[in-house]
Amino acid sequence: MTILESMNIGGNALRAHSYRLDVHTKNIANVDTPNYVRKIPVLNATEDISFHGLMNEMKEDVFGVGTLPYLQGGVVFNGSVEDPTLGDKIYKPGHPDADAEGYIRASNVNPSVEIADAILAQRAYEANLALVNISKSMAQKAIDIGRS
Repeated sequence: MTILESMNIGGNALRAHSYRLDVHTKNIANVDTPNYVRKIPVLNATEDISFHGLMNEMKEDVFGVGTLPYLQGGVVFNGSVEDPTLGDKIYKPGHPDADAEGYIRASNVNPSVEIADAILAQRAYEANLALVNISKSMAQKAIDIGRS
């Protein structure tokens, strides 16, 4: 893996975790919004790096060349899905969103879970930022060595 490829992987991960953090902050902002449904961010690997995926790559190349296949890795944000759990029913007959029986559906957002998930997204973002900075430092050292 080259320095530029590692920076590209880190940059894609920064983007993905930034979107992930946006989803969690929107959920926290709507914790008291009636009928709001919690969104769950979806992150996927850019390549199939499972054992099955690795074996599929190897069956074509390894036995002819004798090397392991090169898998770049990385993560990508694939949007969000709605949480299927229902919020509590609250009796508010005068509310504009009330149904025929006078009930509204409370948000299904659990603030503790969202804050914990947001902290995880922030730490993943910081780890990938460190990766980009280290790769940048390595590139700068290589340039300095080349000048000497």
